[in-house]
Amino acid sequence: MNPRILLTTTSFQETPGEHHTKLAATGWEIVTARGPLSEADTLALVGDIDGYICGDDLITRAVLEKARPRLKVLSKYGIGVDKIDVKSCTEFGIPLLFTPGVNHTTVAEHTFLLLLALEKNFLFHCDSTRSGGWKRQTGHELLDKTIGIVGMGRIGKEVAIRAKAFGMKPIGYDVYWDDTFAAEHGIERAAALDELFPEADYTSLHTNLTPETRDLIRADSIAKMKPGVLILNCARGEIVNTADMAAALQSGRVGGYGTDVLDEEPPRADHPLTHLPNCIVTPHIGSRTSESVQRQALAAVTNLINALHGEKPLAQVNPEVAVKKCV
Repeated sequence: MNPRILLTTTSFQETPGEHHTKLAATGWEIVTARGPLSEADTLALVGDIDGYICGDDLITRAVLEKARPRLKVLSKYGIGVDKIDVKSCTEFGIPLLFTPGVNHTTVAEHTFLLLLALEKNFLFHCDSTRSGGWKRQTGHELLDKTIGIVGMGRIGKEVAIRAKAFGMKPIGYDVYWDDTFAAEHGIERAAALDELFPEADYTSLHTNLTPETRDLIRADSIAKMKPGVLILNCARGEIVNTADMAAALQSGRVGGYGTDVLDEEPPRADHPLTHLPNCIVTPHIGSRTSESVQRQALAAVTNLINALHGEKPLAQVNPEVAVKKCV
């Protein structure tokens, strides 16, 4: 039987590149949908598919239960697996593959897009000239500012390198610390977040969403930061408590919030963060460049093909699950 593959990532589908050629060359049946999908939407599509290239679809235990026993491989396009029930994947013997190391440059660049837009009042000035005006506000330089980087993985490191190029002082926090990188680039290590928060003019989030990091940025942690701090989030929306952030932005305790992610995606019309003048929200496109999409998509396709042929994938979240040949 010819394998049937579900593909839901929109950037994969909309961006030309070798990933399309490689997937089409398999001759497998490809079923497409436009993600990210809710649990109900995902449930409606699984059950008769052999492989699944997913983005940020909600893949719960119920989804995996329905997908069994036909689903043999789950190939994540990207690195975040917080929307996927990893434990159930492992329990059911479904290899969960992912694509680390493909989007760190793009996401780091997007972090500085948000930061510069906030500090230079970019949207205010664009709105002024587009409406026929010439209104101006005074901004701030990045030079000599301190940026606190929460999470010093691939993306955090790229942010630190760019911060140094702007003449900034990076302070990093991570449980796992790369001494060689820190020494080479002059990155100061904070032993705890309570050391980082009071020092940072900007706090930039690049950590995974875990039970420990959910609502990491909330009223009591904001209270430890500098008044008027700018906070950047190119990680996951749930790392920030939405109600507390909205209140801090309205009071001025937080000077600005630049985020590519929200706790609801897409957000409801009255979401607390999408209408505040000192909050910039982009629609989860930090890694959506042609270069990054092609790298992620090709890696996701390669993972899928390798696994269905019983060959070692590029990267696997649950390596304890054996990859078995299915075609």
